[in-house]
Amino acid sequence: MIPSVLPTYSRAPLNFVRGEGVWLVEADGRRFLDMGAGIAVNVLGHANPDLTAALTEQAARLWHVSNLYEIPQQKELADRLVEATFADTVFFTNSGTESAELAIKMARKYWFEKGAPRAQIVTFTGAFHGRSTAAIAASGAEKMVKGFGPLMPGFTIVEFGDHDALRAAITDETCAVILEPVQGEGGILPVPDQCLKGLRDLCDETGALLILDEVQCGMGRTGKLFAHEWAGIEPDIMMVAKGIGGGFPLGAVLATENAASGMVVGTHGSTYGGNPLACAVGNAVMKIVAEPAFLAEVQRKSGALRQKLEGLVAMHPDIFESVRGVGLMLGVKCKVANVDVVQASYDTELIVIPATDNVVRLLPPLNISDDEIAEAINRLDTAATSLEAKT
Repeated sequence: MIPSVLPTYSRAPLNFVRGEGVWLVEADGRRFLDMGAGIAVNVLGHANPDLTAALTEQAARLWHVSNLYEIPQQKELADRLVEATFADTVFFTNSGTESAELAIKMARKYWFEKGAPRAQIVTFTGAFHGRSTAAIAASGAEKMVKGFGPLMPGFTIVEFGDHDALRAAITDETCAVILEPVQGEGGILPVPDQCLKGLRDLCDETGALLILDEVQCGMGRTGKLFAHEWAGIEPDIMMVAKGIGGGFPLGAVLATENAASGMVVGTHGSTYGGNPLACAVGNAVMKIVAEPAFLAEVQRKSGALRQKLEGLVAMHPDIFESVRGVGLMLGVKCKVANVDVVQASYDTELIVIPATDNVVRLLPPLNISDDEIAEAINRLDTAATSLEAKT
């Protein structure tokens, strides 16, 4: 008999009942150090008092009215995002997948309105942009698309890092290129700054819009508010979610006035997108994460975490191979199965997350303390030692 919850997830047998900062408390009382943050979502940890206050205060006033009416909290958050980024305008969604859908629509509508209906979109192997029919077509990975055909047409997928293939793939039918500045699900693979600059130049040269997917790598995770800032470039459209709500479902699409010019009244909508609750929390997140001093601390702590991880790799050469990533978005490539590392970490009451290419991800809350970083390394060391004893 099928379970009451559709069995599409391979869940760990853990039942968390409470969260406190970087800690999650299991029903049996065990305290787990959370280096996953809900897959880069809980950027300010669990039960953050500022976010809790913003949510409860708004909940006591108004939950939902729909986008048939003005929503002051939405306008406030849009203004914050426009002031802090390249964007001129923002549309609020509930998730990264929804943001991907709008970004694709926006790019195609832009060219349709220009009288040159380009529809081809270039994407990259290893990409993850969500699980809607459009997003899986953009990925093309067999594990994502098998059994769900026919897929949405119009996507050309090139090998990640193959510059010649990228240039050849962009034609006069190309409306946009979609790229994660740091591939998350694909194994924590940062795109070098010079490659991002080259891609921006190539899009300018060919007219293709540049869409950056910063759902996982955005909102301070790399030590800048958004990862593309390290390369000194600006996209035309950007997909955001995860960290922007600090754990409350919220996403957004940010765009220049030019790129968004085709999205007029009636071309897109959302019942829940930009609701008062989500935007109240989003404003509280932005007030903290967008501060230069906070981002400077992310950079400092990321350096400390990476240095300790490099030392751990050197101590356990039969278990770990290398460290990759940027900011507090780090991955450790494993020599043993990454799922074994994840399980061994559970045994030490530590949470890490698997990714493609046999990598385990460390995506802690951005306000993790130095002592908590040290404790995470100690627990990962214990996990590695236990795996060595089994080999």
